[in-house]
Amino acid sequence: MTTTPTRTITPPRALNASRTTATAARVLRQLTHDPRTIALMILVPCVMLFLLRYVFDGSPRTFDNIGASLLGIFPLITMFLVTSIATLRERTSGTLERLLAMPLGKGDLIAGYALAFGTLAIIQSALATGLAVWFLDLDVTGSPWLLLLVALLDALLGTALGLFVSAFAASEFQAVQFMPAVIFPQLLLCGLFTPRDTMHPALEAVSDVLPMSYAVDGMNEVLRHTDMTATFVRDALIVAGCALLVLILGAATLRRRTA
Repeated sequence: MTTTPTRTITPPRALNASRTTATAARVLRQLTHDPRTIALMILVPCVMLFLLRYVFDGSPRTFDNIGASLLGIFPLITMFLVTSIATLRERTSGTLERLLAMPLGKGDLIAGYALAFGTLAIIQSALATGLAVWFLDLDVTGSPWLLLLVALLDALLGTALGLFVSAFAASEFQAVQFMPAVIFPQLLLCGLFTPRDTMHPALEAVSDVLPMSYAVDGMNEVLRHTDMTATFVRDALIVAGCALLVLILGAATLRRRTA
């Protein structure tokens, strides 16, 4: 009589701070060996804002109107690109497979990646906000610290989206191809080019469920109001909540390809 082997179901591991920080430190060490990636994440948003300021050199008010919104959009786009490609390299090189074979929970792994790229997002957002407000004379009514907060949340959202879509790409080229599908619709419908309430009702309804719309709304609140408003708090919480939700979905896509 043959016996059927029973499969042991391992309960999910709780997040462990030491494992999470060790994963983040490893990712950061790898990134330090790739100066082009660091330059893309840190410098490109600053360069784009600098160019934008002097594109509208004869119309500074136009820069004030759209500069705050783009201060949040540029970090989201760059962090999405870098994170999706970097994470895909981990998957295709077998590094992720080896890590999942170790006593390392999915939560620890995804939190470690988020912590590493989130650290770079803080640096990126601080530099871009400081450049826009104190060197390019972006005129905002509210506190520059609130601009920094929204820019940071946008960068973290881009990180979360990049981690998530990397699970569905088989090559770096495919990872880049997700940008038109994930980023461009949000860019068109977020209210950057025209107020969302003037769009066709169907498009306005779609924009209401896209996180970039609330990022732009939050920046506009800082642009127009001296104090933190309830609308700003709502927008910031929605962006943060979307980032957390996408990180959870990203953790669900982490699985070993071999038994």
